[in-house]
Amino acid sequence: MRFQPSEAMNRLPVQFFSGLTGKVQKQVEAGYDVINLGQGNPDKPTPSHIVAALQREAENPLNHKYSPFQGRKELKEAIAYWYKQERGVQLNPETEVAILFGGKAGLVELSNIFLNPGDVCLVPDPGYPDYWSGVAMAGGVMEMMPLREENGFLPDFTQIAPDVAQRAKMMFLNYPNNPTGAVAPRAFIEEAVKFCRDNEILLIHDYAYGAIGFDGVTPPSFLSYPDAKDVGIEVYTLSKSYNMAGWRVGFALGNPEVVRLINLYQDHYFVSLFGAVQMASVEALTASQQCVYDLCAMYESRRNTLYNALHRIGWKAQPTPGSFFAWLPVPAGYTSSSFADVLLNEAQVAVAPGIGFGEQGEGYVRVGLLVEEPRLEEAAERIRRLHLFE
Repeated sequence: MRFQPSEAMNRLPVQFFSGLTGKVQKQVEAGYDVINLGQGNPDKPTPSHIVAALQREAENPLNHKYSPFQGRKELKEAIAYWYKQERGVQLNPETEVAILFGGKAGLVELSNIFLNPGDVCLVPDPGYPDYWSGVAMAGGVMEMMPLREENGFLPDFTQIAPDVAQRAKMMFLNYPNNPTGAVAPRAFIEEAVKFCRDNEILLIHDYAYGAIGFDGVTPPSFLSYPDAKDVGIEVYTLSKSYNMAGWRVGFALGNPEVVRLINLYQDHYFVSLFGAVQMASVEALTASQQCVYDLCAMYESRRNTLYNALHRIGWKAQPTPGSFFAWLPVPAGYTSSSFADVLLNEAQVAVAPGIGFGEQGEGYVRVGLLVEEPRLEEAAERIRRLHLFE
């Protein structure tokens, strides 16, 4: 028998990075020592006090039962506590916090919750490819917002045609940005809130890298701006801040009606996260945040090491102000994909081609700060031997 997938499945974009993973794996299987800078997977373990909390809570028989459908009260209160302590944002844990099965799942869900076939969604280009996945599954239409270096990798709302703005139902923003590492200034966020309010657009701010800012700057929460809750929500995750990528814990925060609809949608899919994971997440959010500050300092040190090494070999770029990525221009004569192939095949250094993040990503590669500093320096030395920047 042959089974036909739904139209929604056929609309899904090609998973660009599965191909990159396959190329890296072939090099590894061939016996090469690959320095993999193309990934977005934290390389450090979850802090021990969070792991200990999971171990303790896993023994509690209460956590062997179904958790409340919309999550444990303790976890919602913990995220509200964190936002108040760390970002000065007041949240009602009952009405303004939804627990997600990781930020990725939440970002995809939102398109299914709010978009009908043909509805317009404004999407950053370059941007996180799973925005595309959710819009495609919902049958929505993407209107791309170019992020260009000369504009600080911020979209220019004046370049969005008035008829597109009127038809748009949703917008994704993401600062600190993946893949560019840009951090949005206050004036831009205020402009985004006003633009979305004036055009009745639901603004979704992906704050996955919100804990990772450099040079003394803490990237602000979208929710810290006036009227932010009126126009949208922020999606936060424990994956990056606490090295908990495999734990799949995220939150949607802000507008109560959006939170209500997320909870309603998830009621039909899930019975909440494993209770022990939720309670360990409470520990992460309410215990000392020194582990987060130390992690951010580590990434800043790695960033400095990488850019210093690259500048020595002639690869010039402005250091990124946030996230754990570097966004680097490719040399003349190469596309982002052909350059990434040269680095992998000739230097055994894996990077992510910018085209995988959208058309505006062409001409760049994304490099993850997710190996130790000596490996970053070694990667630069391997690249130097190719004489690409002389």
